Amino acid sequence: MKIFYCCYGSAHSSVVAAAIHLGWLPSDRLPDTEEFKRLPHYDKTNSFEIGYPFFMGRDERGIEVYIIGMTSQRKLVKRAIVSFLEHSGVNTDNLFFIDTLPLVNFKTKVGGILSRRLGLVFLGRPLTIKGIQERYFEFVKLVEIVKKRVEISTKA
Repeated sequence: MKIFYCCYGSAHSSVVAAAIHLGWLPSDRLPDTEEFKRLPHYDKTNSFEIGYPFFMGRDERGIEVYIIGMTSQRKLVKRAIVSFLEHSGVNTDNLFFIDTLPLVNFKTKVGGILSRRLGLVFLGRPLTIKGIQERYFEFVKLVEIVKKRVEISTKA
């Protein structure tokens, strides 16, 4: 079983969701700025890396957790990945693609553009973190839903 947390550029929302899933970020309190900055890939993924799945780790059940940036073509990229795997003989029934982009607010979007696209990290990164903090418990809720869905599917 594999979980892919998907966002625009695999630099912010997918990283946060994967980090919560893996227990790197708490689910019972708001993380501080430094906790976000220490995350692998947080506000560090380059545009040429979009579309590349990054392995983040295995959760407590041994399930592989990945992040992937899909720009505005999430359906197309997902279809391409699934199609390729099916044609390669891989069973795709146990793949979960979780879109984290709907949780991103205006601050995080602007911060991401400033940091990743324009290279103004000193302005953009703090703005992305502030935006994520404002919606943080929605990320926690999403991860809880994903974990329950995965648990149900493993029992079936």
